[in-house]
Amino acid sequence: GRGRVNEEGGQPKGRFRWRRASGEPRERRPAAGQGEEGRRGAERRIGTLTPERIVLASASPRRRSLLAAAGVRFRVEAAEVDEDLAGATDPVETARELARRKALAVAGRRRGGPAAATTWVVGADTVVALPAAAGWRLLGKPRDAGEAREMLGLLSGSRHRVVTGVCVARADGARELVDSESTWVSMRAIAPEEIAAYVAGGEWRDKAGAYAIQEGADRFVTSLAEGGYDNVVGLPVALTLSLLRQAGAPPGLLGG
Repeated sequence: GRGRVNEEGGQPKGRFRWRRASGEPRERRPAAGQGEEGRRGAERRIGTLTPERIVLASASPRRRSLLAAAGVRFRVEAAEVDEDLAGATDPVETARELARRKALAVAGRRRGGPAAATTWVVGADTVVALPAAAGWRLLGKPRDAGEAREMLGLLSGSRHRVVTGVCVARADGARELVDSESTWVSMRAIAPEEIAAYVAGGEWRDKAGAYAIQEGADRFVTSLAEGGYDNVVGLPVALTLSLLRQAGAPPGLLGG
C-alpha cells in the first residue's frame, strides 16, 4: 500500500529515506580533461536544489483523497476565492473558470519565489447542471439546509450533468492548462422524508448540488454515463494527471 497520507496532503508516511551506504563513493566530479561536457554531466548528477512540488488549491477532503490514492505527492493550500454562480449559464465554462480562478489565486502567492518555476498548482471546481427550458440551471454549494432541500427536490427523478473543471498553473506563470470532464447522473425519485433525513444528516454541506455520491447519496443514483465516478466525487483523476504531465510536472511527483 501507499501508507497513510500526511496532513500536508499526499506524501505517505513510513517510507524509508535514502542513505548513503558505508563505503559507497561520494559524488564523482569530472576528471581533468573532460571539459564543458564533463561539467554539465556533473551538474546533472548533482541536480538542482530548487524543490519541486505540486499544490492542490482546495481544502476539499474528497479531492485530497482522490489525488493521494493516485500516488501523487502534493501539498494543500486553500484558494479562498468567490464561487458565486449568479448569472452563470454554461456549466463547462463556469467550472473551468472557477478552477482557473482557484489555481491562479494560489499560484499568484508563490510567483516570484525561488521555487515558482518548479511549482505546479491544481485548481478544481464542480458544478451540477439541470437541463432547463433555456439552457441549464446551475447548482453550486447550498448556503443552508433549506437550499439543500430545494436542490435535492429539483434533482429528484432527474438526469443531470456533473461538470468538474481542472486547471494546472505553474507558479511562475509560464504554463496554464484548463480542461473539464462531464458525467451524466440519473437519479430516482426521492421521497420528501428521504430528503429531510438526508439533509438532517449534514452530508449536503460543501457539496455541489447538495449531495455526495461517495457517501449516503449513492442510494439515490441509478446510473452514470460518459464521465467517471471520480468526476462526480469532485476530481477527474486521469484528466488531472494528464494536465500535470503536459505542464511539465516530473514523474517522481506523480507516482510514476
